[in-house]
Amino acid sequence: MSTTAGARYGDCLAGSWLAARLAVDPAKIDAMRRAGELLAVREPGSTEWRYPAWQFSEWKPRRVVPRITAVARETGLDETRLYEVLTARLGLGGRRRLVDLLLEGRDDEVVEAVRRG
Repeated sequence: MSTTAGARYGDCLAGSWLAARLAVDPAKIDAMRRAGELLAVREPGSTEWRYPAWQFSEWKPRRVVPRITAVARETGLDETRLYEVLTARLGLGGRRRLVDLLLEGRDDEVVEAVRRG
């Protein structure tokens, strides 16, 4: 069973796989997504949500994820656009992404960058 989507969301986990890994009902994972506790995206035309692996630390959602999703919702960013903002390269020709800052624990910087869209 594949845990990841195609190239577009290659860093994402299938919701069913994630639910099994976390030993929770898939409905709980979906409820967490709807509540803004987890970020998820869908391939165009798909009904299955995919969850970026980088939003977890030791299989627990990073504490900053609800802040990020709340700011995104306040500024009108949908899930796909939020994912794009977080995974886009920083600066011209840069190799780093906001996700890299997230992994370094630079939560406030990531939240402010999302606020700017």
